Amino acid sequence: MHAKASSSVQYHIACRKGDLAKYLLIPGDPDRVPRIAGFWDSAKEVSSHREFHSFTGKYKGIPVSALSSGIGPASIAIAVNEASSIGVDTFIRVGSTGTIRKNIACGDLVISLAAVRLDGTSNCYVMPEFPAVSSYEVLLALIEAAESLGIHNYHVGITATTADFYAGQNRPARKNCAPSRDLLQTLQKAGVLNFEMETATLFTLASLSGLRAGAICAVQANRCTDDFKTGAGEEEAIRIANEAVRILSDWDALKRRERKRWWFPSVLKTMQT
Repeated sequence: MHAKASSSVQYHIACRKGDLAKYLLIPGDPDRVPRIAGFWDSAKEVSSHREFHSFTGKYKGIPVSALSSGIGPASIAIAVNEASSIGVDTFIRVGSTGTIRKNIACGDLVISLAAVRLDGTSNCYVMPEFPAVSSYEVLLALIEAAESLGIHNYHVGITATTADFYAGQNRPARKNCAPSRDLLQTLQKAGVLNFEMETATLFTLASLSGLRAGAICAVQANRCTDDFKTGAGEEEAIRIANEAVRILSDWDALKRRERKRWWFPSVLKTMQT
């Protein structure tokens, strides 16, 4: 399912078994990786190859890694295939996005419940009717993290993942390359919150492989108001994603202790006994 170089180093991400923790934060932008690691107790650079930049360290004592995926569904598919081959089982996308709702402001956050599969890449793995859904545990951990940090400007809903930034998201493209349909209006009527380019691919591949995945994106553009603010909400998204790792680690330990395969709310009662 993936290409390997010599000595079991993954061909694209340039990591081998033991380089990455089981919990992986996966931004698109390589420069976001050291910013994520800046909130950790300790961190070290693991590799930097093409768009794939990785750090590993500890956040509140918990082993964690960050690996950039670059832009687009094909790139994140490479990252998921190769990272999962060397031990990663939980992925949290930490990205940026453009909203298609008037009531969502630049600097707000979108936590994806599921994603519309307009990415193309996921069709290489399974029929298009297969849903792209988040892991409910990662979804709840992101919400819990936001609330525990006092960050309340988040929205939970459905994301649209596209294969292209311009015509694919109904933006003006080169002359004679206009979008063929009014995708924006269709998705707005369906209640979709935002456009981005990775989440559906991540969710689909994770589901097919029995892995956990979630996504939180900072809103940096509003397609309804033509607002655009580079970097808006990024720090809050990073803080929430890091804290979600701590929460998931606690829940995973609790599941092991109670010999439960799935986390559910009443399991927390055992923490009081």
